[in-house]
Amino acid sequence: MKIIQAMPGMSSAMTESEVDSFLTSKLNIQVGSIDEQGDPNIQPVWFYYDSSSKKIFVETGKDTKKTTNIRKRPTIYFSIDDENFPYRGVKGKADVQISEDPKKNRPIAEKIMVKYLGSLEHPIAKTLLGYVDSGMSVILEISPRFYSTWDMSKM
Repeated sequence: MKIIQAMPGMSSAMTESEVDSFLTSKLNIQVGSIDEQGDPNIQPVWFYYDSSSKKIFVETGKDTKKTTNIRKRPTIYFSIDDENFPYRGVKGKADVQISEDPKKNRPIAEKIMVKYLGSLEHPIAKTLLGYVDSGMSVILEISPRFYSTWDMSKM
């Protein structure tokens, strides 16, 4: 994966293994898509990072603005950053595929729920997994083209 230093002179770029580790955090990913008027739409969402495929997965409603935008333009920009000092983050540009298959989506959604809620027994997890099972939600499969990273702990 191509990694670019986001803030030359201000911080250091992360290594690929540092990116993999950072992407397992409980931070939100900010997903930026473009609407039909050409305006940006930015949404913070939960995500799961699969280090073997190097893909990021997001569960979201099939009729949300971001999903509608991605159907028309399957390219996004994204950012995941820790707002606590020392500041670190990963952002980039990515291609996105939308999966509407509940059977394929359920295991990925479960990983997201466990990551953020700690259990599939949590009421929010049960509700969201109900949306997955009924086909009311989709999985966004995000394939980054590159990462632009910063890590001020290396200063």
